[in-house]
Amino acid sequence: MEKEKKISNAVVRRLPKYYRYLGDMLKNKIIKTSSKELSEMTGFSASQIRQDLNNFGGFGQQGFGYDVKNLCEEIGKIIGTDKKYNIIIVGAGNIGQAIANYTGFYENGYEVRAIFDKNPKMIGLSIKNNVIVDVDDMDEYLANNEIDMAVICTPKMVCQNIADRLVANGIKGIWNFAPTDINVPKDVALENVHLNESLFSLTYYYNQNLNNTDEN
Repeated sequence: MEKEKKISNAVVRRLPKYYRYLGDMLKNKIIKTSSKELSEMTGFSASQIRQDLNNFGGFGQQGFGYDVKNLCEEIGKIIGTDKKYNIIIVGAGNIGQAIANYTGFYENGYEVRAIFDKNPKMIGLSIKNNVIVDVDDMDEYLANNEIDMAVICTPKMVCQNIADRLVANGIKGIWNFAPTDINVPKDVALENVHLNESLFSLTYYYNQNLNNTDEN
């Protein structure tokens, strides 16, 4: 059997952006596009886009470019958005509530099935028709329900314990919004999201622009 080609993390990180822009083009009834047009929208070079897509077969047609609908669907299959995913959220604070209420979450096939928290004032309240349940009941829930992924929105001091419990109950995908990295086995997909890192990047570029303006 031919060994599956290893796709770099950099390519994988660019795919969702292509997918998002192609989705916007579909909504605007745009039928075809080119690597040049995608370059102007995404900020990536046309050659980089062609190289990225060639990792998966290319999808373009000589003299035509890319069929927007087909390319969007194919990238969706590569990413996995052609499937449905059952999700739980652990932590019903501001970030957990924002994710539970985010319409785009549901539009792309992610269905929140349960929300857990330890705050007695939160337990019993509803978000998007999901009643917030005591986190002590999470293990029993996972044992009796088919859940694909979990979103961690807890304080720093408990997030690793929550992750360990999720892994012990068979969860294979974790989206972590707690303000620290967590450790999971290699067979568990993990995204550590740090909002400050994005803010710090913005701050860097903001100050670079200020410095350039002052120099001019």
